[in-house]
Amino acid sequence: MSEQTPVLVRNVSKTFKDVKALDDVNLQLDSHKIYGLLGRNGAGKTTLMSILTGQGFPDAGEVKVFGHTPFEHDGTLSRICFIRESQKYPDEYKAFQAFKAAALFFENWDEQLAQELIADFNLPLKRKIKKLSRGQLSAVGVVIGLASRAEVTFFDEPYLGLDAVARQIFYDRLVEDFALYPRTIVLSSHLIDEVANLLEHVIIIDSGRIVMDEDAESLQGAAVTISGKAEVVDEFVADYPVIHRDSLGALASVSIQQRLTPAQQTEAKELGLDLSPLSLQQLVVRTAMGRNVLASHQDQAKERTSWNA
Repeated sequence: MSEQTPVLVRNVSKTFKDVKALDDVNLQLDSHKIYGLLGRNGAGKTTLMSILTGQGFPDAGEVKVFGHTPFEHDGTLSRICFIRESQKYPDEYKAFQAFKAAALFFENWDEQLAQELIADFNLPLKRKIKKLSRGQLSAVGVVIGLASRAEVTFFDEPYLGLDAVARQIFYDRLVEDFALYPRTIVLSSHLIDEVANLLEHVIIIDSGRIVMDEDAESLQGAAVTISGKAEVVDEFVADYPVIHRDSLGALASVSIQQRLTPAQQTEAKELGLDLSPLSLQQLVVRTAMGRNVLASHQDQAKERTSWNA
């Protein structure tokens, strides 16, 4: 494994009781890139990040970070930072103690950046962490995640507790520091449209499986919604992969995962159809919903077959 591909995941699966959290996941994360790890609650995002940061084991498959299995490999763990929304700290810790411990652990820790961020978020350093507000607790995680300057940094929605102004501070600081000190950053977020402009690569996970793994630039215009008279819409999309369909009376709105050529766009407009590109958030939602509809149809077909047998 090269330093250009610090994270490599091969055929990883993980089951909790009767729930398959990860199902044969294959993935690689390259250096100097900001990734979005997107999906619904329970899709497998946190499980995957926990395994990548040595906080969990796969039931099957292999994970390599900087060429090593991350669990209990100190040389690897000191180069990784994992910040999650439900980040835990010792009960009696004050904010300044959390930062002091982080400074000792992360070899690339930048104290000047940490102090600037503390000022940005107006954090009370001498207050016990358990007495901080949710927003202040989120800010503690953001400070550690950015100031660690870890070569691979995971943010598992720790910024959800921040208000809109504080989240914008986080996004601005992230972009500024990434430009100066490029590293691999993975953002897991429900606020997809809010972080879309930050992302260079998009990974969508649903029901434990990677359903999309693409450069963000290639996704622009890669999916479109066609609306109009149902029979015209259905005929137009007949040869394209449909990811979602809505209908109301004689009208239909169908989302397809297809980049339309100028000629195809002209044809749609001549047929009286409306075209609108899907935002990244719409693409994530439509992709997940489309998989669920397909699975439901497959289950129904199996049930009909078993009844007829």
